[in-house]
Amino acid sequence: MERYAGALEEVADGARQQERHYQLLSALQSLVKELPSSFQQRLSYTTLSDLALALLDGTVFEIVQGLLEIQHLTEKSLYNQRLRLQNEHRVLRQALRQKHQEAQQACRPHNLPVLQAAQQQELQVWGAQAGWPAQVSCGHHLALLTGLS
Repeated sequence: MERYAGALEEVADGARQQERHYQLLSALQSLVKELPSSFQQRLSYTTLSDLALALLDGTVFEIVQGLLEIQHLTEKSLYNQRLRLQNEHRVLRQALRQKHQEAQQACRPHNLPVLQAAQQQELQVWGAQAGWPAQVSCGHHLALLTGLS
């Protein structure tokens, strides 16, 4: 009797799986109808049926879920890396600002233009290393460093 009950369950499972296959196949066929005819011709009934069977398996959904988790972890890692780099950049910018201010305060007035030119040159080199866009003027960044903006 148990064998008979087990056989009935297998038949019922098979029928449910077949019904789900037809539902997926029907949905895929509806989607294909929305495509241009050149693409419709390339998607045969067999291809759509195989795709529906692959979707039935559940493996595809597991793979997609795994890829989604990997994507989220990667995005989180990149976001944290970006925050860390921004903080390091801010600290370096503050240190350079302090260094320039101290040098200007200690500088004699007649040497100030030479010092400012040297500081601007240093800022250009530092800005290039920091990845500042070339089209933005160094004067803008000098103002940022000295706190004028």
